[in-house]
Amino acid sequence: MTTVNVPQESPINTTFLTLVRRLGLIEGTSTLVLFGVAMPLKYLAGMPTAVRIVGSVHGFLFVALALLLLLAVSKVPISRAAAWLGVLAAIVPFGPFVYDRWLVRQFPPIADDLSDPPAEPSA
Repeated sequence: MTTVNVPQESPINTTFLTLVRRLGLIEGTSTLVLFGVAMPLKYLAGMPTAVRIVGSVHGFLFVALALLLLLAVSKVPISRAAAWLGVLAAIVPFGPFVYDRWLVRQFPPIADDLSDPPAEPSA
């Protein structure tokens, strides 16, 4: 993937970036459910309601992700080019997953935010 300049002069808001990553993964999954489950149900089983429901949820998630990415320019901060790259990635199936890997490489402190369960407080 291309290199996009990521501003590093400000501290990274890892909490907001983790939110962006989670929503991206959910949105990417909704795309796969739309194409892999709802559309076959519509065309092979005659159930157009599946596409209406899953498509509406997917559309909402896409718009929410696009807004979060644009907010990330000031909150994380990431560059505008990186935010637009994330929006473009969300258009392509599997794009959010590739973009997530790219974010982890650009912001190493977030690498384990989604894979590790929260630590339990010690007694």
